[in-house]
Amino acid sequence: MITVNNVGLRFGDRKLFEDINIKFTPGNCYGLIGANGAGKSTFIKILSGELEPQDGTVSMTPGERLAVLKQDHFQYEEEEVLKVVIMGHARLYDIMQEKDAIYMKADFSEADGMRAAELEGEFAELNGWEAESEAAILLKGLGIGEDSHYKKMAELSGAEKVKVLLAQALFGKPDVLLLDEPTNHLDIKAIQWLEEFLINFENTVIVVSHDRHFLNKVCTHIADLDFGKIQIYAGNYDFWYESSQLALKMAQDANKKKEEKIKELQAFIARFSANASKSKQATSRKKSLEKITLDDIQPSSRKYPFVGFTPDREIGNDLLTVDRISKTIDGVKVLDNISFTMNKDDKIALVGQNEIAKTTLFKILTGEIEPDEGSFKWGVTTSQAYFPKDNSEFFEGSDLNLVDWLRQFSPQDDSESFLRGFLGRMLFSGEEVLKKASVLSGGEKVRCMLSKMMLSGSNVLLLDEPTNHLDLESITALNNGLINFKGSMIFASHDQQFIQTIANRIIDLTPKGIIDKEMSYDEYLENEQLQKQIEEMYA
Repeated sequence: MITVNNVGLRFGDRKLFEDINIKFTPGNCYGLIGANGAGKSTFIKILSGELEPQDGTVSMTPGERLAVLKQDHFQYEEEEVLKVVIMGHARLYDIMQEKDAIYMKADFSEADGMRAAELEGEFAELNGWEAESEAAILLKGLGIGEDSHYKKMAELSGAEKVKVLLAQALFGKPDVLLLDEPTNHLDIKAIQWLEEFLINFENTVIVVSHDRHFLNKVCTHIADLDFGKIQIYAGNYDFWYESSQLALKMAQDANKKKEEKIKELQAFIARFSANASKSKQATSRKKSLEKITLDDIQPSSRKYPFVGFTPDREIGNDLLTVDRISKTIDGVKVLDNISFTMNKDDKIALVGQNEIAKTTLFKILTGEIEPDEGSFKWGVTTSQAYFPKDNSEFFEGSDLNLVDWLRQFSPQDDSESFLRGFLGRMLFSGEEVLKKASVLSGGEKVRCMLSKMMLSGSNVLLLDEPTNHLDLESITALNNGLINFKGSMIFASHDQQFIQTIANRIIDLTPKGIIDKEMSYDEYLENEQLQKQIEEMYA
């Protein structure tokens, strides 16, 4: 167990935390959420001991071990992959090193023998004989094959290094596990494996993530960082979000009878109580939820941008025909004989392991690059708006403020009041609209690009990883906006909930062609025959 007593932290005049008192108990997985800049990663550093709070203390049950997902992907460049994983249990690794050093001695003394015996005893207690096999199982589950286990870290790709550091954090069954954005750079199979690992993990987990599907699958509780405090709620992310919206609605509508809200809350809790993500804790979670009252749920201070796409004209039946397109990038054929027809009301999710292939197809369909072979044709009733993965060309070196930047893309109304109002709905208020476009953060640039797309009035949207750099609030707003969009779209995303709630058709770009299915993403992932076909196409 990890206990936080009266913890406070300030940066200059700004209070990040104040009087935080909470306990993180074994058997639970806590999703730490909060708006960008609220201090989630800073709080994880305080829990790990990397950062000292100015007030209060953090304590753990004596004898327990804490593990942290490290962010420095170049820390172990000259070390073997398997050893890096075992380093996750520092004491066990130290014993292994000392043992090896003793046994390598040419003049092995009686004192060395006694010390070796002590070390062997502790080694066995720490399950040292199973260390290499456990490390190998973790690596394999995350998609690092045996052929890489004895390579040096420097030989791995960036995504593979992330997986090794994640395996390091998971190794040796730590008593407290701290994970800051563990799904970053993971493929869908690795994420699914991690979800199952954490669902069955019996100790304490505290995780920061922008992946709502992941939070819903693994979390038994949400730790909401808001107003400089942390409030613990039973349930997963969806439960927290819907209950906080209910509380906000109640606060805004004071004329409604409290009894009506209580009935609404009871019905809401009953629906969620039967949907526990951790089967072992389904009963305890249900009991926790049943104890919730309206006074327990606080409205959030978070602000959600308005994201809504309204087509200027209705789309016809003839949308897009892609005919045998192929393209080679840097000597590698990333698209090979791709053909499909886009239909009215299609919301197509492009999936697949090759990120370059998806981005290349978007660039071809928007006319940025030419295919080596094949062709495509847009219908005469279509108008397209494109969200590129790399938006830097729209902002680098720009001296325009946000009002003037957005004015370039406003075909109907370029008045100051209209553009300020539009930017305000995208959370750029007051003097913020006068700062230069070139100095925006990643998330701010994404909101500007979405504003540009909304102003276009297009009836076909093409979006390449639009959730990158966004916080949970903006992802939720974009997700809802695309669900309500009346046109058609093609999009790529790593956010499983985003794909599942929007897409009605899946196109998987495999090395041996495409798999094209009209179904939801969950159906696609759960279909056993399809999974066999997918494995054959990637083999």
